[in-house]
Order: sequence, then structure tokens, then C-alpha cells
Amino acid sequence: MEPLISVIIPTYNEAARIGRAVRSMQDQTYKNLEIIVVDDGSTDDTRGIVEAIAARDPRVSFVAPPDPAPKRTNWRGYDINAGFAARNYGFGIARGEWITTQDADDASLLNRIETQYELAKKYGADMVTIMWQRYRSEIADKSLDVAAIFKDKGEHAVIIRPEETYRAAVEARGILMREPLHRFIPFTIKWFPYTRKFFFRNTKSYPGADNCMLFHRRVRDQGLYFRPRNERTWGAPSGRGSGRDFAHRVAFETKNAWSFRLPLYLWDVKLDNPDFVGYDRYLI
Repeated sequence: MEPLISVIIPTYNEAARIGRAVRSMQDQTYKNLEIIVVDDGSTDDTRGIVEAIAARDPRVSFVAPPDPAPKRTNWRGYDINAGFAARNYGFGIARGEWITTQDADDASLLNRIETQYELAKKYGADMVTIMWQRYRSEIADKSLDVAAIFKDKGEHAVIIRPEETYRAAVEARGILMREPLHRFIPFTIKWFPYTRKFFFRNTKSYPGADNCMLFHRRVRDQGLYFRPRNERTWGAPSGRGSGRDFAHRVAFETKNAWSFRLPLYLWDVKLDNPDFVGYDRYLI
């Protein structure tokens, strides 16, 4: 039997979409999963929906941490905690040899986890990230023909190797963003436009979707978790960026993070990903 993979789904008041996210994991071609929905203090019917699903599928569980992270918004009204504490709680109780995440308002193509796991085995990776495309209900029950993409595009166009993800981490970190000194500097100074470049050398995204990375539990066991705002070395000037920080940190610390230009994650946004226009021909 293939190893157990733990899927962590943090959620906050996502009753309208949490069922879709959980089903997306239940229907994966990789079946040996534990699907842990970690509630972050919801006040809607999220719990009832998930517990009804769990009653029919023992792989699914609902957990509510005793001390959910306080909601903290930036000047735009965005939650800068963005579920990082809920993810960490899920990481801590995960039993799987591998751990991955799924956002409660999104979905994945059906072979997303199988593909990430097979690529992790093939390349001996500590972490594997893939890419995203816009969520559309008509493709939510599809798989991606990964073999055809490798054949048509070639490995050089699909694979982002560890030396590239490591370099991206180095290039993103500002000259003053050094451990542990930067933690004693208030975030307002890091964010301020005239000092920002000393902390955020660039704000490019991690070269892969940082909300659905698959990583081996040894990454967790060496203490790499999501971090609060002022501890993030690779966060974002907005105050968010917990996933970006985690992905860059794993790439930097392990030097063994691989990414693949395969749009297996379905992000519920309005615009298409321009990098993958025409990829519908690879849906099966």
C-alpha cells in the first residue's frame, strides 16, 4: 500500500464551499488519505457540513483547536493570519508520511495528489509544488494528462529544479531580513515604502502554488511550520504571505524543493492563469 498522506484543510466560515473542497480530496485518484478539516473559529454551519461528510467517510475528520488564532486585518481589510495557525495545528496532528494542504474555497484536479507524490518519489524531493488554473465547475471532475504535457513540452519546460527554488529564496530576501535580528524590527518599518527594499528584495511569488505544497513529514519534524507575521523571512509587505514564507523557507533550508509547471490546483478566482491558456486539451 502507498503511504498515508495527510490533507490539511483550514477553514473559516466557508460553509458554502467547504463541501466542494472536501469532495475534491475524497475523489482524488490517490486514496490513502486522511483529510483533516481544521476550523479557525467559524460561526456558520461549517462544522455540521463536515461532520455529515465524515459520518460517511472515515478518512474525513473535523477538528477545532481550543485557541483559534485571532482575526487580524491589514489596512485593506484582508485577514493577515490567513489560516496559518490552523494549518500548523493540522500539521502537528497529521499522521501521514507526507502532508499537503487544500484551501477550503478551492478545489484540485483529481490526480493532483497522486501526481505530486509520484514526482516526489521520482526526484527524491522533500517538497513538491505545482501550478494553478482558474476553478470552473465543468473541469472539477477532470484529471490532467501529465505524461502528455511532459511529452509535448519537454522536461526542461516543466521542471523547476531545487537550485532554482533555492535561488528564488535567496533573491527574495532583503539584506536586513536576517535571523533572528529582523524579528526585533517592527513590521511597520519592514512595510514602509522607503525601507521595504531592505527586507523584501523582491515580492515575486514562489515558483509554484504555495497553498497546496506536498512535503515529507521530516520537513515538519525539523521544525518548519508556518510563522506569524513578524517572524516571516519571506512574507509579503501586505502582512500576509505565510505560504510564501513557508515554501521559500523549505527551499532554502532543505535545498531539495522541486516545482512543476502543471496546473493541477483549481483556484477560485475570476481570471485565468495566463501561463496555462490552452491547457484544456490536457484535461481527461
